[in-house]
Amino acid sequence: MISRRNFLKLTGLTALAGLGLGSYAFAIEPRFRLEVTHYRLTPPGWPVDRRPVRIAAIADVHACDPWMPLSRIEEIVDTTNALEPDLIVLLGDYIAGLRQFQTAVVPIDDWARALGRLQAPLGVRAILGNHDWWTDPERIRAAFAANRIAVMENDVEPIAAPDGSDFWLAGLGDQLAHPLGGGRYAGVDDLPGTLSKVADDRPVVLLAHEPDIFPRVPGKVSLTLSGHTHGGQVNLPLLGRLVVPSRYGDRYAYGHIVEDNRHIIVSGGLGCSTLPVRFGVPPEILLIELGGGAPVA
Repeated sequence: MISRRNFLKLTGLTALAGLGLGSYAFAIEPRFRLEVTHYRLTPPGWPVDRRPVRIAAIADVHACDPWMPLSRIEEIVDTTNALEPDLIVLLGDYIAGLRQFQTAVVPIDDWARALGRLQAPLGVRAILGNHDWWTDPERIRAAFAANRIAVMENDVEPIAAPDGSDFWLAGLGDQLAHPLGGGRYAGVDDLPGTLSKVADDRPVVLLAHEPDIFPRVPGKVSLTLSGHTHGGQVNLPLLGRLVVPSRYGDRYAYGHIVEDNRHIIVSGGLGCSTLPVRFGVPPEILLIELGGGAPVA
């Protein structure tokens, strides 16, 4: 039987551990950790005998002070450039997702200028996320254009890789663009219309901010890249991901998911939404290598 003294000691240690974990989740992981998560695969339809195409993906910046200040965005840009990717894609939600916990908004022109320093031989492409649509999508488009970043919306572009690993890049409009109230939204996404613009049988990489579109993505798309979920933002041992903003729950919460030989990679993102906390889902940049001897998926 545990003594009163030992019980109080255990209670104190538990409280201290809880305080330490809470402090880490609020003060350390979201603000100071930054990881590069690598994926290597040869998805269906991708050439296996060419140099790999390296795609860096940045998702859910959510620029605001003190959680995602301009200096942090500059660090993310420098880290991404150091990876020397062939192509960089931005998966949406650049606008802050915190209303009550931010001390200042990072101006759109400032974070767009910082992201404008991203460099890749095949360029930088972006899509908008729900928070961007809920704020000022036209101003964001203009800020990106001023910094030579093309915003894609229900459109496709042929990408000519130097070694002949050519593919189509498709950017989908946001699925939650217009709140209707009562938890309902009207999207601006047009998946059939977007893919109808693909003019030949080269593989397709689809950018879609929310992964919930994935059950409708046809097999002609080699790989879908998404963000939005933040990987649940909090992923506790035993309990798992507490909240995932998806009607599919954990199904598309995070990582590389394969269904019916169709592939999606969901980024855990970089910033925070609702609460300035991350635990077990450190901010990440994705580096995806397609083809070139990578395992055939």
